[in-house]
This record gives sequence, structure tokens and C-alpha cells, in this order.
Amino acid sequence: MSTQQFEEKYYKYKDLLFRIIFTYVKNPNDAEDILQEVFTKLYCSNKAFETDEHEKRWLIRISINLSKNHLKLFWNKKRDIFNHEDLPGESFSSEYNDLLQMVLNLPDKCKAPMYLHYYEGYSCKQIGEILGCKESAIKMRLKRGRELLKMNLEEDKQYGC
Repeated sequence: MSTQQFEEKYYKYKDLLFRIIFTYVKNPNDAEDILQEVFTKLYCSNKAFETDEHEKRWLIRISINLSKNHLKLFWNKKRDIFNHEDLPGESFSSEYNDLLQMVLNLPDKCKAPMYLHYYEGYSCKQIGEILGCKESAIKMRLKRGRELLKMNLEEDKQYGC
């Protein structure tokens, strides 16, 4: 892969991958480190991708795996630094920030499908391919994620938050 091709891929995918990584690690510095590792793997791999979509899914899968590996480290479990302003892209409203925070606090099995579906626009089938799950499993995780969000929203409403 030429340097120019690599730069094109970097600028094409960096914001998407950063947001996905950030949903796991909740720390912009750690997310940036993992993002660099993802692109290092891309640059060093000699993998031939069938399509741009195949490449994108591979990058997302690598991002998720590296994020999960990062969270397995003991010292990272005690940190939970989160600042929405560090996410690339448009600025967010307070309600959007609150909802995004609730999505980020979901269990991992629900968090990734919820984020990929509702924030990045992936279909259940695409998410299943990315995460290596059946489409029916993704639909169930989305259903459970929505139920958990609903419970959290009702609880906040009950306490006037």
C-alpha cells in the first residue's frame, strides 16, 4: 500500500473508528492510541480486501477487539473519564449527550450494536457480520438495549433528572 493510499484510508475512516473506540474506552487519549494501533495494523497487513465495505468492516472489527483488549488491563478498569466534546464531528445537544452517555453505559453486548445501528446507521445484518454474530442475535441485543434505555429514562424521569 502506498503512502497516499494509506493517508486516504486514514482520513476516510479515522472519525468513525475513533467514535467506535471511544464508546468502549471512554477516554480520548486511550481512544487515540488505539486508533493509531488500528491503522498500524492496516498499514502492516498485506490483506487484500474484496470491497471498501469489507475493508471498513475489518477496521471496525479490529477497533472493537483492540478496545476490548485495552479494557482487560487492570489499571484501566478504575478509569472512567468521559468528555463528549472530544468526539469528532458535530457538536451535541445536552439531550443527545445524555442519551449517548446512557448508550455508552450499556453492557458491552448491547452497547456495540446500539451504537453501530443508531449512531452509525448499520443494518442488523451488517452489524452481525462485523461482530461475528447472527442477525437474530443482533436484533435481540438491540431489543435488550432499548429496554435498558427505556428503564433508565423512566428512572431518570421518576427522580426528576
